[in-house]
Formats: sequence, structure tokens, C-alpha cells
Amino acid sequence: MSSVSQESGARRAAVLGSPIAHSLSPVLHRAAYRELGLAHWSYDRFEVDEDALPGFVDGLDRSWAGLSLTMPLKRAIIPLLDGISDTAASVEAVNTVVLTADGRRYGDNTDIPGMIAALRERGVERVPSAAVLGAGATASSALAALARICTGEVTAYVRSAARAEEMRGWGERLGVAVRTADWADAAEAFESPLVIATTPAGTTDTLASAVPDSPGTLFDVLYDPWPTALAASWSANGGPVVGGLDLLVHQAVLQVEQMTGTEKAPLAAMREAGEKALASR
Repeated sequence: MSSVSQESGARRAAVLGSPIAHSLSPVLHRAAYRELGLAHWSYDRFEVDEDALPGFVDGLDRSWAGLSLTMPLKRAIIPLLDGISDTAASVEAVNTVVLTADGRRYGDNTDIPGMIAALRERGVERVPSAAVLGAGATASSALAALARICTGEVTAYVRSAARAEEMRGWGERLGVAVRTADWADAAEAFESPLVIATTPAGTTDTLASAVPDSPGTLFDVLYDPWPTALAASWSANGGPVVGGLDLLVHQAVLQVEQMTGTEKAPLAAMREAGEKALASR
């Protein structure tokens, strides 16, 4: 890993994960730096797995301002930090590390407020109930977001009894009333006013034909490929769709603000850069 000298005034940040080549984070953060006039800031990506993470973090010098973490590092980073936010602690996942001038490392989770901000941008501020498709790490973040905007029950559609138990456990921890249902009945989710799809690419394709007329809001966390079959069907039937790029941009806005100390990151410029990057793939 090359090092930028602190004396040059250069500041560094990067996204870490494995695999990482697909990440749009450098595009978004660099667009923010350009818009903010931070010519001395750089943002890169590094292929880092759980075994390599401690060595990477220990090798950071004072020119480093922050890190973005993607899978499989969101939990592995926690023992390496001096503290984490209540939001990160609620789901035991950190996607943002801010490195202070005195060398301390603080972790946060911007995925959860990013979800809320993305929904708010589309006019969804509170719902009486919701459905979550899937039960992975993103599903727990979805439950944490729903804890703040959903006034009633959340139904999680999962593939196994173990996953069902896990989601109910997250619900208890986050203060959300969670009912679990079998994935075979996932089309029933579409009667909910808000559906959050957290599954890998292709998983919901077979459900696209089951989208009802005049559906509620779909939040599909995928962004590549886009639109997903489900999102396309949802839009065709007149339902509002929030996509993975919306989430990615909103959580990146919060990261930029924390790492650079700016009060307002340029959301529009970051989204435009992301859209152009996806269109060129």
C-alpha cells in the first residue's frame, strides 16, 4: 500500500472489501470532492478480506481520514475500533470509519439513515406495516430503518427456520414487531404499503409477474443490474420504486460529511456520477 505524506496536505479515504472491483463508492466520493473543491483529497478501493484487515488498518498513517467498509468487513472491523455509534451497535455492523487527527478510529453505520433518507426523498416518511424479502445483513439494516418509520408489523419472507429465528431475534433487539413467513409465499408481500427487497441479484425475478395493479412502494437495494425484473414490473404497474443507487448515494453523502467535516455533501452531483458510471457498464 502506497502512502501519501501528511506534509503534502493530502487526505486519503477508501472503500475496503472482497470482492471490491464493482464498487461505485470511488465514483461517488470523488464526485463529491470535485464539487466541494477538495483537490487534495483522494478516494480509492482496496481488495481486503477479514484476514488482511488488521494489517491494513494498522498501516494507515495520519493522512487517512476515513474508510468505507463493505462485505465481509462490516463486523470484522469492530474489534479494531476505539468506539462505534449506537446505530452501528444496534445491528453490529460498521460501514464507515472516521480516523481522527489524534489517531483514534470511530465506526458508524450510514446504511440505516441512508435507507430512511432515500425513502423520505420519495415521500415515504411513515408506514403502517411493511414487508422484507430476505434475511441477510442488509435485511437487519432494513429492520433498523423500519424501527424508525413503521408503526406496525413487519413481515419477513425467508427460506429457512434458522433465518426466520434470526429475523425475529433482530426484531426483538430493534423493537420491531416481526412476523416471519415462508419464501414460497413471498408474493403476498406485495400487498404491503412498503416492500424492501434485500436479496441477491436474480432472486426476486420469478416474483415479477405477481406484482399487483397499483402496488405500494418498492425499495430494491440492488443497483447493478438495474432495473431488476421486479423493479421494472413494479414501475410498469405504477408503483413508486426506490433503488439501490438511491441507497448508495444517500449513505455515501453521510460518509462524505463525516470524513471531510462538510455540512452538506453534493447529493445531486454524486447521483449523476453514479448514474453515468452504471450506464457505461
